Amino acid sequence: MKKYLVLVGLFSLLLMQCNTDKNKTAEQKAKELLSQMTLEEKVGQMTQLTIEMISAYDSLTIREPHALDTAKLQNVIVNLGVGSILNVGGHTYDINHWKEIITNIEKYSQQSRLKIPVLYGIDAIHGANYTVGATLYPQQIGLAATFNPEMATKMAQLVANDVRGSGIPWNFSPVLDVARNPMWPRFWETFGEDPFLVSQMGVAMVNGYQNNNNGTVKPFAACLKHYVGYSNPQSGHDRTPAYIPERQLREIYLLPFAKAIAAGAKTIMINSSEINGEPVHASKFLLKTILRDELKFKGITVTDWEDIKNLTTRHKVAVSYKEAIALSINAGIDLAMVPLDLEFTQFLIENVKEGKIKQERIDEATLRILTLKYELGLFDQPNTPVENFKEPEQIESKKLSYELACQSITLLKNEGNVLPFSSNEKILVTGPNADYINALNGGWTHTWQGRDTSFNPEVITVVNALKNVMGNAQVSYLKGNTYTQHLPENVLLNAAQNANTVVLCLGEDTYTEKPGDINDLELDEAQQNLIKLYKKAGKKVVVVLLEGRPRTFAKTEPLCDAILYAYLPGNEGALAIADILSGKVNPSGKLPFTFPRYAGTHTTYDCKFTETLNNDFKPLGFNPLFSFGHGLSYTNFTYSNLAIANRNLSANDSISINVNVQNVGAKNGTETVLIYAADEYASITPSVKRLRAFKRIDLNSNEKKEVSFKIAVSDLAFVGLENKFIVEPGKFFITVANLQDSIFIK
Repeated sequence: MKKYLVLVGLFSLLLMQCNTDKNKTAEQKAKELLSQMTLEEKVGQMTQLTIEMISAYDSLTIREPHALDTAKLQNVIVNLGVGSILNVGGHTYDINHWKEIITNIEKYSQQSRLKIPVLYGIDAIHGANYTVGATLYPQQIGLAATFNPEMATKMAQLVANDVRGSGIPWNFSPVLDVARNPMWPRFWETFGEDPFLVSQMGVAMVNGYQNNNNGTVKPFAACLKHYVGYSNPQSGHDRTPAYIPERQLREIYLLPFAKAIAAGAKTIMINSSEINGEPVHASKFLLKTILRDELKFKGITVTDWEDIKNLTTRHKVAVSYKEAIALSINAGIDLAMVPLDLEFTQFLIENVKEGKIKQERIDEATLRILTLKYELGLFDQPNTPVENFKEPEQIESKKLSYELACQSITLLKNEGNVLPFSSNEKILVTGPNADYINALNGGWTHTWQGRDTSFNPEVITVVNALKNVMGNAQVSYLKGNTYTQHLPENVLLNAAQNANTVVLCLGEDTYTEKPGDINDLELDEAQQNLIKLYKKAGKKVVVVLLEGRPRTFAKTEPLCDAILYAYLPGNEGALAIADILSGKVNPSGKLPFTFPRYAGTHTTYDCKFTETLNNDFKPLGFNPLFSFGHGLSYTNFTYSNLAIANRNLSANDSISINVNVQNVGAKNGTETVLIYAADEYASITPSVKRLRAFKRIDLNSNEKKEVSFKIAVSDLAFVGLENKFIVEPGKFFITVANLQDSIFIK
């Protein structure tokens, strides 16, 4: 009996211990683990290497098919205790290979002293784009054109499911850079030029990624990119200096990060560049004072590719790699995307032992990393069961990708209602993007630059989609035109002899980051010559732009009868384009950026009054080719009865706005109602208008709806002379479409 009571007692103690562990927070568990760790183990957790560092090579090339190197796994994961791995070894993997990779890495992590699992990260920015069979959605710039945060949330949920099904719990997405410079090659990775729109779409994506459990899906972590001010380099070139006053930094570039942090974003990737002469990776002001003290961010800060080393090789603020490590870690970097050397851990340990980095800073960073690993459930199931790896979902995701493409594609021009095509229209399709899969998706698609089409066997191009929709008898195709060269004129004209209309699929080749740098925003001359040639021949010219940023073509735009801006619409984009051109779908996208008329005088829509002035001695003021929020439909909408419930408000009140919108055309359609506000006078020169609310509504022909908005007075704030958000008393104008009213803030 005594022996039985002892066993019962031991069982009870074990049960109590289990219940106690369950009641502990992720941070409490992380603190207990941290107390057991050596300096070397902590530094290992702060290290992130690319998968190439544990991959097998043939000579200097990664082995095909890709394989992991067991000796490297032993050294990197067990001996050095590296805490994080990222990337793919060249290109997309199928689900079985991801299973092999992730389970092997986890197997080795469980051979380390404390059995700390590895955190794997990936750039799945428009779908699980590194998993074979995954649906690819429109890139962020197109997603922004939908003005539909609810759909963005749904997309993020499906992406998270597919990425988690590949064994990966961490996605380097969304990009919250506010794109103010169209030269910048990462323009298409953003949600456009307006901080409010970027904030709304960014929060929607974070919610979709991280709040998608429902008891069936493992936790998932978003990563906000790229904190902060990355998107407006002075030259327009990637990773070059930006000069941004603190007031503008806070009002424009910080706002989306602040909103996404408040929504619970778990990680942030740091801007690779410099602001006002200070590399962000070495800025205590940006990484601690603002990010930690003001915005109260509790999660992990991770560098971008090799950016600590770049403090010495590129920015020249550190005389050695070792000094660069001290600068960045002391500034507030938690996890270093090293990613290609094993010196980082050695130099970081030396810095601590020499007193150049305090042990407390190492503990702080390691605690954040361990806490995230507990939050993601990596300790609960370090050896991922085979059944947790799932083939990408396709039925629902393809449907959503198509719908997002349809909602994003923006009709910029439609002279004489040449669109949609009649059923008997004879069409010639040509141009460099007419039969080119890569133009639909852009970079970060199966490979870094998105140039491998072998993983898209089912994706159809624009010309094939048009043939499917319109019929082979109505559509012909001329191959051979490139971005910089076109076929001889007689060949071009002969191909169009039987055509009423020429559809020119123009734009850009795929790119991202530095390879996408350009010195001129003008659309290539050869492409513009196609417009001139076919217009001179008396053809109706319909231009379909597949590109990641607006390329100027002011001299040839007047020759175009219709212009359809397709952005980078994803795997289902060609079908969406064809359905819009044929009239099966009524376009509803709105520009999330200002399309410049001239590259040298580009100004965003929220410009200052001095930028709008015109006189006899200077060029026109704000005069874009197409402004932010522009987008046509095959029907017409009218606005009436703008009503504001109370025009005299205090700082704690909300503005209640109602407006009637009616579809006065013959087709059903969707309209995005945009609400703008502007100070009449302010201590800092006010913008002519700023977007403060938006809502998509569906309207049948002749249907009228009353649309309601509620905007907090505090949302009218701007950053004042003391670099703090303020709402000043006075008159504000509220504008929607062609209607305007005013309120007064007491």
